This record gives sequence, C-alpha cells and structure tokens, in this order.
Amino acid sequence: MSKLVVDKMAMQRALTRITYEIIERNKGINNLVILGIKTRGVYLAKRIANRLQKLENKEIPVVQIDVTKYRDDVKHTNDDPSVAENKDVSVEGKNVILVDDVLFTGRTIKSAFSAISELGRPNNIRLAVLIDRGHRELPIRADFVGKNIPTSKNEKIKVQVNEIDGKDSVEIMDK
Repeated sequence: MSKLVVDKMAMQRALTRITYEIIERNKGINNLVILGIKTRGVYLAKRIANRLQKLENKEIPVVQIDVTKYRDDVKHTNDDPSVAENKDVSVEGKNVILVDDVLFTGRTIKSAFSAISELGRPNNIRLAVLIDRGHRELPIRADFVGKNIPTSKNEKIKVQVNEIDGKDSVEIMDK
C-alpha cells in the first residue's frame, strides 16, 4: 500500500525553494559546485543547477558522485565504481552543495563526505535533500530541505523522478 505525499508540482516548488535558499545562504552563486549523489540525487542536482542558471545567468558545474565504496553497510569489491563521474571539476576551495533525494539514517551522507575528501578540500559543504524522514543514526542535518516527512521505521519513502521513472512523485509505502 502506498500514499502519495509529493506530486510533480509540489516537487517543483520544493526544488525552487531550495534553489532560492542556496542563493541567499551563499550570497550568490560564485565559487559554487553541486554534487549529486547517485542515482536520484544527480537528477535533483541538475534541476537545481538549471534553476540557478536561469535565475543568476551563470552555469554551475554538477558532478555525479558514487559513494558505494565508502558505505559501511555494503560489502566492497575491487570493482567498486570511481567516486566522481567528472573529475575535471575541482571542489578545492569551493562551496559545495551536496544533493540527495532522501535523508534517513545519515549513512549515505557520511559516505559522501569521505568521497568528497578524495576530490579535494572544499571551503564548505552544505546538504540539500528533497525529503527528510528522520530516524538519524548519525548526527547529520540538512541545510536545505524540500519537505519533512516523519515516517515509522516500518515505512519506506519512494522518490520517483521523470528522468528515470517517467514521473515525479514521492510516496510512503509499507515495507
């Protein structure tokens, strides 16, 4: 059983609000790099970057990062993917916006911090998430949140993005 909690328009509004908050907190978009956590975080990061470009008339680099090899809850192999798709973009001394779809335990974000350290030393890292569902295991807090959706541990959040799922939505599902 599932319940729709965010539709296409609500997702667009949330990402637009996050975009404006990024501009305000960063005092513009100079020195900014956006890192999207694979998979759905990448598409959300690209949407935010597109909105930033329309508002500020400047292109913002977006880098896809894969945190698999830094996960402490996944068995690793020598075939783990490289951290960044585009290593030509430096995070050294930059203001980084790390984007993911759902913030839950905080373990993915912890892994992302380790992955970022492989790419350089940024000036700062701020976290943007579409959904914050609570239940943190680590002391991690998002700087920019599209929507807070308190859930039970017996529920699952399913984020769908048009680029890979054919529609934009967020649903709460029973496990």
